[in-house]
Amino acid sequence: MTRHIYDVIVVGAGSMGISAGYELARRGLRTLLIDAFDPPHQMGSHHGESRLIRHAYSGGPAYVKMALRADERWLELEKLTGEKLLERSGVLNLYDPAQYSYDDRIQDTIDHGVITESLNASQIRERWSGVQVPESYRAMYETNAGYLFSERCIAAYKKLALQSGVTLLTHTVVTKIIAEKSFVSVSTKEDEFIAHKVIVSAGAWFRSFASLIDLPIKAVRKVVGWFEPSDSSFDAGVFPGFTVGDSSGGYYGFPSIGGAGVKIGRHDTGVDWQEGEVLAPFGAYPEDEDDLRSTLESFLPGAAGKLLQGAACKYEMTPDEHFIIDTHPEHPNILLAGGFSGHGFKFASVVGEMLADQIELGRWGQDVQLFSASRFSSNIHNS
Repeated sequence: MTRHIYDVIVVGAGSMGISAGYELARRGLRTLLIDAFDPPHQMGSHHGESRLIRHAYSGGPAYVKMALRADERWLELEKLTGEKLLERSGVLNLYDPAQYSYDDRIQDTIDHGVITESLNASQIRERWSGVQVPESYRAMYETNAGYLFSERCIAAYKKLALQSGVTLLTHTVVTKIIAEKSFVSVSTKEDEFIAHKVIVSAGAWFRSFASLIDLPIKAVRKVVGWFEPSDSSFDAGVFPGFTVGDSSGGYYGFPSIGGAGVKIGRHDTGVDWQEGEVLAPFGAYPEDEDDLRSTLESFLPGAAGKLLQGAACKYEMTPDEHFIIDTHPEHPNILLAGGFSGHGFKFASVVGEMLADQIELGRWGQDVQLFSASRFSSNIHNS
């Protein structure tokens, strides 16, 4: 078995890993990215065309600051690659006040200059004729929010990372990670790699490394569908991104981009997925389409046409749905980035920067107290 030496090894080159790999390489660190597939791919959490990016965030100012910094970094990535990555469509957050509230984030948005509008039902319907809501419903509209073209983002980072000198090892499964005092060894079936630091950003496969650190991250199968709208009022450039929160659950969606159809997914619920299992395709369960269609019929009836496409992906959930961004509790030369719980993609640009800052400068650059692995200390068993 051949041994290869690097400054940093990143295990998992999805959204967080590929961003971190680029950040590290551009700072002159010899960096190896290892992925079981070849990003961008259809096996993880970053495919399916688009992801919302919002700045008026629940969870406190740490999220708001990170979202705003992430936005800056996405724009920088656009300039470096010449690719259109972020579309400022605005995001309309529809909700039943009896079930949801946005009051907890209003002060944070004011403090950080995020522009939002509070709308009643008649104002919603007047501005977007395709939206149907009961009189009691309200909305928070975030003008400067929008969506990212997720697969383009991954491809852009991959291109820059390779240009910056990253070694990318694809279709390669990591079998073991062993931490020593001054280095970490990462093994595959064919080779052993040595580095001063290792980042574990394995997404839905985080549980593969339970012998290294046993964190309560659960992989969940999720689905999204694209539905044919009745007219152009739901087209990109006209209709915003959207979320819906009521007694039936939490949903999110996008306008019809390039005629692909109105995209909608559900944030809560889902079917548990274990490593090694075949991910059931869209349509394997009747509720895959029925649940999404029902929400469109209730709130965007003109968008509830023929199903044009469906897709299945994975969330990597923590019990509290907050991220894990931390150093290993026993091995400070191992960094952990996982449990992004279905709302992490928008932060990938800043998470990569944070991981690189910690490795190069010994600081995170953002408030990570909320993301500490130690909050699950009763569950953690270290090797």
